[in-house]
Amino acid sequence: MDEDEVQIQRPSQCSKDNGHIERTGDVWTTSARVIGVSIGPAVPFLAWAIAQLGWIVGPALMFLFSFVFCYTATLLADCYQLNQSYNNAVRANLGEVKAKICRVFEFLYPLGMAIVAMITASISMMAIKRSDCFHESGEKNPCHMSSNLYMIMLGVSEIIFSQIPNFEKNRWVRYITPIMSFIYLSVGLCLGVAQVAARRSFKGSLTGISIGTVTQTRKIWRSFQAVGDIAASYSHLPILNTIQNTIKSPPSEAKTMKKATLLSLTITTAYKTLCFCIVYATFGDCTPTTLLAGFGFYNPFWLLDFGNMAIIIHLASVYQLCCRPLFAFVEKWAIQRWPNSEFTTREIPVPIPGFCTYKLNLFRLVWRSIFVVATTVISMIFPFSNDVAGMVGGLGFWPLTVYFPVEIYIVQMKIPKWSVEWVCLQILSLACLIFSVAALVGSIAGMVFDLKPYPPFKIIRYDPFA
Repeated sequence: MDEDEVQIQRPSQCSKDNGHIERTGDVWTTSARVIGVSIGPAVPFLAWAIAQLGWIVGPALMFLFSFVFCYTATLLADCYQLNQSYNNAVRANLGEVKAKICRVFEFLYPLGMAIVAMITASISMMAIKRSDCFHESGEKNPCHMSSNLYMIMLGVSEIIFSQIPNFEKNRWVRYITPIMSFIYLSVGLCLGVAQVAARRSFKGSLTGISIGTVTQTRKIWRSFQAVGDIAASYSHLPILNTIQNTIKSPPSEAKTMKKATLLSLTITTAYKTLCFCIVYATFGDCTPTTLLAGFGFYNPFWLLDFGNMAIIIHLASVYQLCCRPLFAFVEKWAIQRWPNSEFTTREIPVPIPGFCTYKLNLFRLVWRSIFVVATTVISMIFPFSNDVAGMVGGLGFWPLTVYFPVEIYIVQMKIPKWSVEWVCLQILSLACLIFSVAALVGSIAGMVFDLKPYPPFKIIRYDPFA
């Protein structure tokens, strides 16, 4: 759902020519948008995930999840109906009950990704400060610090960004997210290659982190959690439906969407796997939970600061891209619930010198501010980003990326029950369910382990680099 659906009350099924949605997308612009949402808040943890799984299973799972995502995205594209949101597609094909269940997962995903983005961006801000502090002190000061101040700064920034109308539709936002992501991935790749070349050896093993570095039980939980981190980076399928609404035709929207999805996933998966394998080869068992965090004391530290700044800009934008559909849904519901309330419907013109007049809505101001404050507080209480990312992957991957697209495809294509194609699709769904459950259990176990030395509300001294 787009934000303008709140401001213009029209049916979901509208014509191409009503001006409701700008339909100018082609393969290249659509690929850029898909890349922007593909490299989300969970991506910086993938080097750590590969380190838990090893040289064989880690990259293999990266390509496996990418293949599953591409396949189910193709199924969803074939079932595309004009201006139909993901949830409306579920409702039209699977009924009201499953649409409500789908809505729950659609709420949990942006909430979880917003928290992950907040934590990860604050770690990158700390990394910049800590790197500069370390070099200014001549490597004598450990420069320990808390992430709370940086989370508060990010929260204030996101409150401001959340009030910008149609933030996700600005052209610069569509391109800045993939550009920033490739910048910080390239920085990690370059620093990793430099370290491996200087050492002339690779670290890491075929089976992942070794027993001794962690206990056998902890290794099992970490492996499951790593699956969740990978799954979290492929749980954004509902957003593709909104992107497909911006594609022009002819050729058909489905044909363009399939090409764009295949192109973007091929580029991002290959580049991410290369980057994170190099980082794993650099650190081995000591691979940091967040990309670039482990390079804190390496030169050139200005390049590291540049990469971390790219992470901050990228995640600040991704926070908004993840939350905008949720913002729009709540505001549309409020307008329908209280259509005569000035608090929910009135747009107060606020002239901004040098810019156009800003339309201030009090409900939008209060609701979005409360949401950002809530995610900031949760991030401060549970600042374990890879644990949260694993939980999001465990909760979101199977229902949003596999189950609902498969069921919609079966209904629309009228695939007979117990036919070969039906059985294969159900096997795929069941296998992904098993992966998701394992990921969720492993991430919850990881959260429990991490909370032992840092219980909630006593975590103000937590330092992710300590």
